[in-house]
Amino acid sequence: MPPFGPVKRRHLIAALRRCGLQGPFSGGHHEFMVKEALRVRVPNPHGTDIGKALLRKILREAGIDRDTWEKL
Repeated sequence: MPPFGPVKRRHLIAALRRCGLQGPFSGGHHEFMVKEALRVRVPNPHGTDIGKALLRKILREAGIDRDTWEKL
């Protein structure tokens, strides 16, 4: 991945798959990806990149640190 920063939704999903998550699956209001008992919400498509703040929250929820993210 490029340095930590805004990312397109499809690139986020591809990177989460490389980290072992499966999906995305349909959920209540958002799609989600799973890895064993872990369930990570993925933002709905909205035409713009996912910003740094939301990316940070998603990665924290997935248990992926910034260094790991940048090496994907």
